Amino acid sequence: MDQTERDDHADLLSRLEVIEAQPLATRAQAYEALHDELARALESGPAGMTPRA
Repeated sequence: MDQTERDDHADLLSRLEVIEAQPLATRAQAYEALHDELARALESGPAGMTPRA
């Protein structure tokens, strides 16, 4: 794991800690937003790679 991956991991853990500290309804919305963001990142694929047809 390189430094960028460690930073990304730490950022995600920090975001999860913030989400967990919120009331349930707010937490659900925050998890939904995080899910959408992570799904978009996965769909875009690794940086620098072109999608296959």
